[in-house]
Amino acid sequence: MTETDTHFVEPDDVESLAFDWGVLKWLHTPEVTGGDRFSAGVVRLEPGKGHERHTHPESNEILYVLRGEGRQEVGGETRDIAAGELVFIPEGVEHGTENTGWEPLLLLAVYAPPGPETQLRQQPDCEIVPAGELPTEDRDTAVSSEAEQ
Repeated sequence: MTETDTHFVEPDDVESLAFDWGVLKWLHTPEVTGGDRFSAGVVRLEPGKGHERHTHPESNEILYVLRGEGRQEVGGETRDIAAGELVFIPEGVEHGTENTGWEPLLLLAVYAPPGPETQLRQQPDCEIVPAGELPTEDRDTAVSSEAEQ
């Protein structure tokens, strides 16, 4: 991306981080736009999928539900979530998200300050899909196919 493009970012402009539970696209990070106070991206959790409880020791997180429904844990509280709701997760608080619906659960995720998106990228189960490309097959199918060979 050139410096003049940093005010407008399209999904095809950035890489995707693919996991067995879904896909992340970080549309605003210091590397993408130059802004360094927060990061923001779109998270798509597949039906029936979720990720393990975890913390972000040095960042607050906001999740805004764009589409779908799920279950959100924050600390000791668990609640059903749906489109139009916002979840605030303070730094260091354990949390997890699960898609309980039949369609993908689409979230806007914001970290302040940025940083956790870099840690996600470095996880061993993360497949980095280059900008402009989409995974060509389901990750579970790909893993099964590789194991059979």
